[in-house]
Amino acid sequence: MTGNGQPLYGLEVDPLTMAEVVDEAQRAISARRRFLIGVVNAAKIVNMRHDELLRDSLLEADVLLADGQAVVWASRLLGHPLPERVAGIDLFEHLLEVADRDHLAIYLLGAKPEVLNTLVDRIRARYPGLRITGSRDGYFSEDDSAQVAEEIAASGADMLFLGITSPKKEIFLAQFGHTLGVPLLHGVGGSFDVMAGITRRAPAAWQRAGFEWAYRLLQEPGRMWKRYLPSNTAFIALTARERFRPTHTYRLSTATAAGSDTTKELRHG
Repeated sequence: MTGNGQPLYGLEVDPLTMAEVVDEAQRAISARRRFLIGVVNAAKIVNMRHDELLRDSLLEADVLLADGQAVVWASRLLGHPLPERVAGIDLFEHLLEVADRDHLAIYLLGAKPEVLNTLVDRIRARYPGLRITGSRDGYFSEDDSAQVAEEIAASGADMLFLGITSPKKEIFLAQFGHTLGVPLLHGVGGSFDVMAGITRRAPAAWQRAGFEWAYRLLQEPGRMWKRYLPSNTAFIALTARERFRPTHTYRLSTATAAGSDTTKELRHG
């Protein structure tokens, strides 16, 4: 769907609501068509400017969504308004509801083994109609990546949720995405930890105010300040510059573009 999006920071962010994304995801699964979901927040927009792999992963997505409230606010300031924030974790839960209702199969990839085990138990209890046809923690080596990809392909999953960090997630999808045979691919970041009860999500009021990052910072100040404070400051400065000198639209790097045509359509059997 990316290509008719709002031009923001050199990307084309799709101006979709949560309901529209879920509808499009269901159509893609029914057609066995690849639906690679990309999400952007302030940190990704800052980091992608000097990280080609991250940037290509966003450009390669079939739909690119505003995961951060700051991106939605900035879109309005820059004259290319997005209708709403589509948070990755909220989309994760909506897609699990679809899988529960339609008895679809999912594969969970990521997190520590003990966190993943708790997550699997909670999802099975909350969504008894779906099928978990495979799961694997995110602590596998590069040498094991091909085996993990084979396990996913053999699982027959309709949806793959990746709770692994960047750039490991981007490298894995770039290398093996076309071999997985899974229509829906969604990188959910730290959502596994939240759904497993390891970390707490910000209250709704904090989310609406755009301070979800601050709530996370309060929980893990020693680790998160290095992630949020520099990137948030850089995002403000970048937005001010975009107001008067917009970034030209990025294009896929040559290596990524060469292989992208083979990943658009999926066929099973």
